[in-house]
Amino acid sequence: MFTLSEENYLKAIYHLQLETDKGISTNAIAEKLQTKASSVTDMIKKLSEKKVVVYKKYKGVTLTSLGKKTGANVVRKHRLWEVFLVEKLNFSWDEVHEVAEQLEHIKSSKLINQLDSFLGFPTHDPHGDPIPDEEGNLKTIEKSLLSTLNKNESGVCVGVDDSSSEFLQFLDKKSITLGKQITILEKEEFDNSLSILVEGKKLSISNKIANNLYIKKS
Repeated sequence: MFTLSEENYLKAIYHLQLETDKGISTNAIAEKLQTKASSVTDMIKKLSEKKVVVYKKYKGVTLTSLGKKTGANVVRKHRLWEVFLVEKLNFSWDEVHEVAEQLEHIKSSKLINQLDSFLGFPTHDPHGDPIPDEEGNLKTIEKSLLSTLNKNESGVCVGVDDSSSEFLQFLDKKSITLGKQITILEKEEFDNSLSILVEGKKLSISNKIANNLYIKKS
């Protein structure tokens, strides 16, 4: 059994490890969790003793198979609860993250498996992120940042890189949601801002926004 804090560390390392095939530095973990590097070092020692991480000097931290499965399970619970909150309790996609942060630490595997079944075994959460299966396997889809598309290219919005409530509320105001078709009308050389078409509606968006929207190309 793992404490809430230990699960948060394993989840953070799991997320960081998805982005690289190298070991994760203690500084990267500290930044991810907004804590001190000394606190990370103490926790890594505890997690090493529980055989869920391996730490090598100058090479960083990697998850063992048990650590990876445990981290993926916390992510699975978090994302399933997000689906439940949006689909069954009418939360909006910008409201669910903090609530799911609390619910992800529920221990009952039977409850989570029943929840998965009740929801119809969803593959992605309300932000477009893939949901790991019971064994910790993750199905990914081919996707590109909107900022990488060229003029006249189009695709369907399948996810966001920034899932902060402020960004999601901004997207709601612009009626940019998952499943919407987006076409690039113009791309400004000066600042890489974009003129886009979202289901018949013309919009101007900054490069920062385009760098936080994932598209599956048509």
